[in-house]
Amino acid sequence: MYRRMLLMVAAAAALAGLLAPTLAAADDFPTKPVTLIVPFQAGVSADLLLRGIAESASTHLGQPVIIDNKPGGSATLGPATMAGTAKPDGYTIGQIAIPVFRVPYMQKATFDPVKDFTYIILMGGYNLGAVVKADGPFKKWQDVIDFAKANPGKFTYTTIGAATTNAIAMELMARQSGVQFTHIPSKGGGESLAAILGGHIMAMVESPVWGSLVDAGQLRLLMMLGSQRSKRWPDVPVLKELGYSYEFDSPFGLAGPKGMDPAVVKKLHDAFKKAYDDPKVAELYEKYDYSRRYMNTEDYAAFVPKMAENEKAALEKLGLAKKD
Repeated sequence: MYRRMLLMVAAAAALAGLLAPTLAAADDFPTKPVTLIVPFQAGVSADLLLRGIAESASTHLGQPVIIDNKPGGSATLGPATMAGTAKPDGYTIGQIAIPVFRVPYMQKATFDPVKDFTYIILMGGYNLGAVVKADGPFKKWQDVIDFAKANPGKFTYTTIGAATTNAIAMELMARQSGVQFTHIPSKGGGESLAAILGGHIMAMVESPVWGSLVDAGQLRLLMMLGSQRSKRWPDVPVLKELGYSYEFDSPFGLAGPKGMDPAVVKKLHDAFKKAYDDPKVAELYEKYDYSRRYMNTEDYAAFVPKMAENEKAALEKLGLAKKD
């Protein structure tokens, strides 16, 4: 009996020794800068918004939050890299955009959107719009449809990839209108802007990286993809006003690799929630025309499987899902 008790005490002490470094690490987190992977080019509106959020969160974490831009793969290269290579210690996190929940159902992917991430906080949604050159022939969306009917496949538009909300929206509109568009993917907003201004493509469908050029009269905003008109451009119609039977919400949040310590997740959530509530950050949401939408860690984690299943079902309905 005595020997057994000694063994139990020794085992308990050993377990405590193993747990102590983990508990201490969670208590002290962070002791060095945190890297936030943004899956878009530097300088586009998503990047600028996340930089503002990161700067505010840094003040609450007590360590810098450093932006690491990893564009590519319809905004999935960054999250895929994080899932495959980053340690689950909280020092590498990333922005999770909606294509993360589509690409694995469209093609072979290295990650599972439900199983391979630790979801931290939902922070908003993209307001997407279609722009054309202001001095071009398209003055309203109906002009695009009329041109596409008369010239099958010759109306060209760009997004950062076929799995984006923007590209899927355009293809659905083409189907409903009985026309054919030609999609020309780009690496990001800067490349897309150069292409449209140079006359190499006819339209750009993106979040408002094009905003200043619309305000300056160089580009014309024909429509928005969401459910409500933009406060910044209140005269621009949304899809339902143009006769389409759907709208597009494109939520985004932050996550880390799977297996993160809940205590570390809480510290990150709390810091980024304070950043979300920062009036200066709220001004950036309005400036870059992003919708504000918050979910805490528990609600976001519960929302993710439902969102993934909805995206999978939608892709299957459209015939875009990969064949098993």
